Amino acid sequence: MKESEKFDYSAALEELQQIVVKVEDPSTCLDDIDRYIRRSEELIGRCRAYLRTAREKVDKMEEA
Repeated sequence: MKESEKFDYSAALEELQQIVVKVEDPSTCLDDIDRYIRRSEELIGRCRAYLRTAREKVDKMEEA
């Protein structure tokens, strides 16, 4: 993701929910499941970083 692009937490959660549906579908092939798992790991990492940054901002506001 480019620095100029803003991370959309809500969109990431929506995509993760869509991935769950696809992975749970018995007709999804193993190669696709592998791809979905890698994508979900990427999204989860970005969500964690986003939440960590948000928490740090809240902590700074509380200190002020």
